[in-house]
Amino acid sequence: MYHINLSKYICRLAGMVNAFKQIRISLRKRLWMVSRILVQYGPTGIFMGTSSRLQEETQRGLYDAILHVGDFAYDMDSENARVGDEFMKQIETIAAYLPYMTCPGNHEEKYNFSNYRARFSMPDETESIMYSFDMGPVHFISISTELYYFMNYGLKPLVFQYQWLEKDLIEANLPENRAQRPWIVVMGHRPMYCSNDNENDCAHHETLTRVGLPFMHFFGLEQLFYDYGVDLEIWAHEHSYERLWPIYDYKVYNGSYDEPYRNPTAPVHIVTGSAGCKEGREHFNITMPSWSAFRSSDYGYTRMKAYNDTHLYLEQVSDDKLGAIIDSFWIIKDTHGSYPLSKINLQDENYLRMKMAKK
Repeated sequence: MYHINLSKYICRLAGMVNAFKQIRISLRKRLWMVSRILVQYGPTGIFMGTSSRLQEETQRGLYDAILHVGDFAYDMDSENARVGDEFMKQIETIAAYLPYMTCPGNHEEKYNFSNYRARFSMPDETESIMYSFDMGPVHFISISTELYYFMNYGLKPLVFQYQWLEKDLIEANLPENRAQRPWIVVMGHRPMYCSNDNENDCAHHETLTRVGLPFMHFFGLEQLFYDYGVDLEIWAHEHSYERLWPIYDYKVYNGSYDEPYRNPTAPVHIVTGSAGCKEGREHFNITMPSWSAFRSSDYGYTRMKAYNDTHLYLEQVSDDKLGAIIDSFWIIKDTHGSYPLSKINLQDENYLRMKMAKK
């Protein structure tokens, strides 16, 4: 695990001439989250979509970190990687002020994700493909969903990620760690659930990330995240915003009718990929599934604030509506840990330590 020091942050940015900058920044003890902050890049190198609002808000000190949940620059390898160079220069107005945390998306796939690996330096020495870090009361885990889809690079990276991921989840659930950071939040690019009107991920009931590889269903993530008590799962990929009810295996597990996100008995998912890109907006199916709580095709981004051990707040900002909040909700948990149908008893400390020792 990697711990972000909230009193000092050193940022290293590489531009076209590999000139490195180091900037020391004081951080407050709150975290906001946004994904896909820059998705459209034109030949003139001008920011499009929601970027100008984010630059202003970042430089006013509104945020403590950025989570960019895949798909950068469209695409970083284009024009012999000059697009990637210009992208890195342009995000300095945001990334120079706070931790800029990333995960790879499908648009980073070219040359075995080499542009992504070379340009971002995330924790854990895994070439930024998978890593975890702690901030405030939250343990964040970033993974690559693309290992499930680009098997031309072999099975070994997926096996390694799954083993690494389970070990990280076990460690996060050790009593001394979960007492310090009770919230476990996972981010990855492609969602397990979505209700967009397309023939890709949303049309498949058994998405690879959710159930694992075809036929044998090895390395499925939904059961793993459920068993280890993950609280929130953040996805992108779809060019829209969607909030789900607490869900497991296509069944809704709300805390109660009046307060669905108070002590839910399954993880909460959001899809936040609406910051704008050259491919345009993603529209939804006419019929809204029973597990979908709110949907919007407005350009925008998501903010998240971890207030304390029991209260997590999220809101969706619409850039179309000049920064208006179009959705907001609280996740409230009196306790964190096992869900009712979990195959693992997270209260069994000896079991967790034995599993940890075997990893």
